[in-house]
Amino acid sequence: MEFNLIIAFAIGMLILGMVMKVISLPLKLLKWFITNSIMGAIMLAIVNMFGLGLDINFISAMTAGVLGIPGVILIIILHFI
Repeated sequence: MEFNLIIAFAIGMLILGMVMKVISLPLKLLKWFITNSIMGAIMLAIVNMFGLGLDINFISAMTAGVLGIPGVILIIILHFI
């Protein structure tokens, strides 16, 4: 009887581990997106403080949010073209 309980507990822990692995991937992506968004917004604000005159619209905010600092560099390059 105790052997069945130990096997059931082990299978339950294995299933719980698999579920946590599946749930943790979207949380890592969400953390990455939030970090890039914050860094991109800070960089856009710093660039505008120096008087570059970038237009902050939906496209530039999404580019800076998804790509982070490289996105802000891309926006600056495209601003001068």
